[in-house]
Amino acid sequence: MIYLIAEWLGFPGALNVIRYLTFRSGAAMMTALFLALIIGPRFIAWLRSKQGKGQPIREDGPASHLITKKGTPTMGGLMILICLTVSTLLWMEWDLPFVWACLFVTLGFGAIGFADDYNKVTKRSAKGVTGRMRLLGEFVIAGLAVAYISNFTGTTIYYPFLKDAGTNVGLLYILFGAFVIVGAGNAVNLTDGLDGLATMPVIIAAMTFGVIAYLVGNAVFSAYLGVHFVPGAGELLVFCGALMGAGLGFLWFNAPPAAVFMGDTGSLALGGAIGTMAVITNHELVLVLVGGLFVLEAVSVIVQVASFKLTGKRVFKMAPIHHHFEHLGWSESTIVIRFWIISLVLALSGLATLKLR
Repeated sequence: MIYLIAEWLGFPGALNVIRYLTFRSGAAMMTALFLALIIGPRFIAWLRSKQGKGQPIREDGPASHLITKKGTPTMGGLMILICLTVSTLLWMEWDLPFVWACLFVTLGFGAIGFADDYNKVTKRSAKGVTGRMRLLGEFVIAGLAVAYISNFTGTTIYYPFLKDAGTNVGLLYILFGAFVIVGAGNAVNLTDGLDGLATMPVIIAAMTFGVIAYLVGNAVFSAYLGVHFVPGAGELLVFCGALMGAGLGFLWFNAPPAAVFMGDTGSLALGGAIGTMAVITNHELVLVLVGGLFVLEAVSVIVQVASFKLTGKRVFKMAPIHHHFEHLGWSESTIVIRFWIISLVLALSGLATLKLR
């Protein structure tokens, strides 16, 4: 909106800085951050008044959670989505397609997560919407988004470490891209089990894909690095800035001990956003490295379930894997901070693939 107004005025005087993508991305981050800090206390108080006893705690989870996390309100992801959306709409260039695709997936996945959280709170059960219904809704939203995105980016899967090399898979790309987005959404959802655990890795992943989007959306940089050029992808930097600001603002209240949980409303939406950015920038395979922490959490659940069904034995003391470390005696803050470090190292490794070609 601000860009449109400045453009209509002809970018006079100081408004000329709004032409610059880097300025608008920084402004989007600060806008979302301040908005989250301002509305946070009242929003959390409102959630607490509506939810009463807060989010139901899994009875099969760590026993300490039944005490330390009891009564904490959930659906804090709504605060993230409000700040992210308002800030993005304020600072984005409206006539470019990719940010709209990201908002569509983010808000769509957020709606599915909200329905799940609402069922949990109203029914006082840790079980929300059925898994099949959730996955069906996620694949429909992701499939529509990928079909739209592929009109601009093509249907080629590009390989890391190789200069602009890939395989055109045709219509199968829609299924592949949808799987990437749905997988990312559910992986972040599984990671969101400790105070602040998922929030910072999402911020780090958003920062990483913001850099990637800026580079692949620039003809000079993409040619120099040997990566596929995606015209208009750079505008995702504004969306990433807003996501980072909203995430940092939420983390202020989600830091241990958390005053609010993001719930499925936030975790599904943020994971879907990261997955969509990976599809738009043609860096779906790099997402496995940048989001390696989320992949590890998801794989730990898959391994645990498969092992128990096939052999009757568990590989981990509890899955997802962060609960395993809780049972080993690690404190919650130790797990969270060490997982943040792992996430940062993996993100830097993902960025390194841009040059190692």
